[in-house]
Parts: sequence; C-alpha cells; structure tokens
Amino acid sequence: MNAMRAFEAAARLGGFTRAAEELCVTPGAIAQQVKALEAWAGAALFERGAQGVRLTSVGERVLPKMIAAFDAMGLAVGVLREAARPERLHVAALPAIAQLWLSPRLPEVRRAMPELEVSITAMETPPNLGREPFDLTVFYGDGGGLCLARDVIFPVCAPQVAKGLSTVDDLATVPCLGDAVWREDWALWLRAVEREIDVSGPVYSLYALAVEETVNGAGVLMGHGALVARHLRSGALVAPFGPRVATGRWLEAGMRSVPTGPAQALLDLLCGEGGFEGDLDHV
Repeated sequence: MNAMRAFEAAARLGGFTRAAEELCVTPGAIAQQVKALEAWAGAALFERGAQGVRLTSVGERVLPKMIAAFDAMGLAVGVLREAARPERLHVAALPAIAQLWLSPRLPEVRRAMPELEVSITAMETPPNLGREPFDLTVFYGDGGGLCLARDVIFPVCAPQVAKGLSTVDDLATVPCLGDAVWREDWALWLRAVEREIDVSGPVYSLYALAVEETVNGAGVLMGHGALVARHLRSGALVAPFGPRVATGRWLEAGMRSVPTGPAQALLDLLCGEGGFEGDLDHV
C-alpha cells in the first residue's frame, strides 16, 4: 500500500519531491517505495533522467486506476469519519487566515452551533481534500474556488504613527513592515499610486506577527483587507492613505466533493449576514 501511494503521488504530482511533501516523507523514501513496486510488478513505471522522472507506458496505463482507487478510499474514510463523529469538523487554513480571520469568528460559531467541535490546522498550502482528513479549507487563491472576499491591500498603521504621515511620500521616513510570503505587496501598491519611494523595514515570516507589531507602533504594514478589518473596526489600526488595490487573489473556501452537512452549515455561517460584517470588499 505504501509503495502504491508513493507511485500514485509521484505520478500525479510529477515528481518525487512533490510527492514527498504531500506524504510527509523524504524524496529518497518515495524513490525506494517506487523501486520496490517496480521490482514487484516486474516493469519500470518511471523513466529517470537528469531533468527528473516521467512515466513509462506502463505507468501511464495504471495511473488513472490508481488515482480512482485512492480517491475512492479517501471518500470512504471521510464517510467513516462523518458517521463516527458527525459533530466534529476539521478546518485547514493559511496561518494568517486562521489567526486573523477564522479565530475571531469562532465565538459566534460556538454560539450558533454549540454542538459542533471545530478543529483548525494552520498550513502553508491547501491540502488534498480527497486524501486528507479535512472538511473545509480557507486559503488565498486565484478565484477558481468558492470566493469569499477579494484580496485588497493598502497601508495600515497605529493611530500614533499615522499622526506623522501627511502624504504617501512620508512612507520613506518610517519603517515599512513586510511579509516573507507577500514580498511584492509594497511594490504593487506603490505602482498603483504612481510613486517611486524606497521603503524598507523589518520582514516577518508570520503575517499575524507583523500585524501585532504594527498595532504596537513598529511602523506601517501593507494590510490585506479581510485580515486587518477587525483591527480597523476597533481603531487599533487606521488606513492613512488610499487607494485599496486588488492583488488578483481571493479569499477562497474549499470542501470535499461530497460535503458534510456540518461543513456546509459552518460555511453558510461564515459567509452569512454576520460572517463578513464590516469586512472590506466582501462578496
């Protein structure tokens, strides 16, 4: 079974490294499992080369059946989990979304659905809902999923920092905080406002930490509308300048091909009348 999982992941994803990331093992382990499967089958499944691997004719023939089999198994496991614990939901979300968007909504979820147990796992990339034990995902995407909110960016800072900012050019005089993932945010926004300013400042690997430091007066951060809306409503942050620039990304939700009733109810609650109250550029 492990050897077949290794082959199916490597063939579906196009390489041993990506398969290793999905299955949480090393590329070497994937290679060994595939080699063992090839020895058992008596035929090569991949052609190895300097540029990577590609499927042989035997591998191409068996791959669709492998994908269908593991998809069916994933669906069966999901049905089992739902039948055994229908009141439990497992949500996967980008760390910044989990901390800044989902977490503030959990008290309302508990009030509206007290029988529901919601677990949240923060991860950098969306999981394969057909294979992994998640009922709902919330990540940024290109608009191909269930869109919850358009991603718009604009500078934000603490009120005391805003007092020293009169024009956009004043950004050159204060620390401009950055995020390690969204490195191009400042350049994108400055192009939109037609300014050439040399901005610099600390870079954070966690966007939630950057937001917290901005609240503490560390400088000006490029805010993402859905993620800083709560701080803007409370007055902990202000937006000293416009405009709000669309990045082309969307806050998106994903569910399994056959969603559970509780997962749909949770999504309806998050997207309902109270779910986006006060959020910016919501749809």
